[in-house]
Amino acid sequence: MERLHFANFHLAGFTYWDGALVFDLLKVGAKLSLEREPNNRYDAKAVAIYFNGHKIGYVPRTDNREISKLCEMGYSHIFDVRINRVSPEEHPENQVGVIVHLLPIKVDGDE
Repeated sequence: MERLHFANFHLAGFTYWDGALVFDLLKVGAKLSLEREPNNRYDAKAVAIYFNGHKIGYVPRTDNREISKLCEMGYSHIFDVRINRVSPEEHPENQVGVIVHLLPIKVDGDE
């Protein structure tokens, strides 16, 4: 098994960060990264999403509980986070779709 579907959602907070600066570079399949923000004053479980070093938004509050826990424990490397939809004609909070897959963890002795 290469990877397993974990979640999909619209990027939250897109209009408040660097999304507009990099919008033309956002393509379906582009790799994203996650960064836990435990001191976020709006959401104690906040997980920011980055594209090429630019914060472009967050995992929505309705979807961040498990992702937040795993990131907090140092397991962010188990996620493959990608853009799965870019719709410029939509409202900014619905323009970018994200899909998250779990990657297999290699254990000593695995080939």
